[in-house]
Amino acid sequence: MGTGWWRSRRAASRIAVASVVLVTGALAGCGDGDGAEEVRAEVVRSDEAGRSELKGTWPAPTTTTTTTTTTTTTTAPPPPPRDPIDQASGLSISGPMGPPWPTEFFAADAVVGRVALHQSPGVPVPDGRTLSNPTPEGVPLIMLVRKDEGEWLQVQLPIRPNGATAWIRRSDVSLRSVPNHVVIERGAKRATVYHGDQPIWSTSVAPGKSSSPTPLGSFYVDVLAKPRNPDGPYGLYQVSFSGFSEVYDSFGGGNGQVAMHGTNRPELIGTAASAGCVRFSNEDISRMLQLAPQGTPVDVVA
Repeated sequence: MGTGWWRSRRAASRIAVASVVLVTGALAGCGDGDGAEEVRAEVVRSDEAGRSELKGTWPAPTTTTTTTTTTTTTTAPPPPPRDPIDQASGLSISGPMGPPWPTEFFAADAVVGRVALHQSPGVPVPDGRTLSNPTPEGVPLIMLVRKDEGEWLQVQLPIRPNGATAWIRRSDVSLRSVPNHVVIERGAKRATVYHGDQPIWSTSVAPGKSSSPTPLGSFYVDVLAKPRNPDGPYGLYQVSFSGFSEVYDSFGGGNGQVAMHGTNRPELIGTAASAGCVRFSNEDISRMLQLAPQGTPVDVVA
């Protein structure tokens, strides 16, 4: 899906300025700490991070051209294949939104207490499922728009199975745009923020161990949180995204959701060290908080 579709829809969309209310909640960790403890945290706005100046430029993915065939290939990793889920659920699995990558995406913030899910416009999912707002974790329900058909939106959901999408009524949400997307490379142990196809910032990270890997797939940022203990295993900030561990059904009282977060073990950055989350230095997670507000697509590749 190219940028033209998104740009053409912008004038017709009801765009709201991003506004996240500060609330106190209990966000369950993804298993990176010592023991199954809850992480007491506050939901934060992305502009509350300490401002970090981004210096220099980051190289675009290298390309090579074969003059005899004029074929261009790229070294950027391909997106992982995704298998369809049981269609009886009415939920489909979303893949990456590029390439080519749009220069803006749309987040859908729920404005009603319950959002009804549909397998197609006007056709409820077989079990009549709805999602609560706020969520069971006590945070606002935020979804990522995948398709816009006027009064109906296909959105990605912060639930299992990974990549789940459904159709919802536009009147149930308020829309706002976000500018970037994130690619996390498990093998290279690197996270890169892109604006369109242009990388704007990149850093080394510590993804999950082989026994508890960071899940592959296409996700989006749904919660920004500030742990009350900045010297703890989750560091200064958590940037949770809609991926769920394929090893843990739950951890620390939570639902096994993973996150990008800071760490009190910076010496492990650049190794596969976590229980499924993606660890950053505290300085780098502060930068990520600025660059990846709620609704930002996150693709995890091998």
